[in-house]
Amino acid sequence: MSATPPSNTSDAAALRAVPERIVAAWAQHDADGFAEVFTEDATLILPGDVFLTGRQAIRAFMTQAFAGPFKGTRVTGEPVSVRPLAEDVAVVVTRGGVLAPGDTEVTAERAIRATWVLARQGGDWRIASYQNTPIAA
Repeated sequence: MSATPPSNTSDAAALRAVPERIVAAWAQHDADGFAEVFTEDATLILPGDVFLTGRQAIRAFMTQAFAGPFKGTRVTGEPVSVRPLAEDVAVVVTRGGVLAPGDTEVTAERAIRATWVLARQGGDWRIASYQNTPIAA
């Protein structure tokens, strides 16, 4: 599946960079850097019963996750679709997942597809809403 580029080439690059910022923050287990990619009032929905609202809640969750279940992990996500909805709003769909220590590829049980609703704030694109779904049942 090929990604659909936004009409503006610089916006396309900036939109594609958002998942890269999350990957980089996760690699450093940097909950602050991770949370800063989100808008102040963002939502984050993960499999199970994780529904978070607001940058502070996301930061707190990731701080605990990096010290616990996500310790030593990395994450990956490649855009499969990039679509502007309005001048300052876009949707990015990625495919990726969590890499356990020693993994070089995402295993079938950890593969996900994610939807990112991005909003431009100032000169930056930030995540207004994120949700992922396991690919394998």
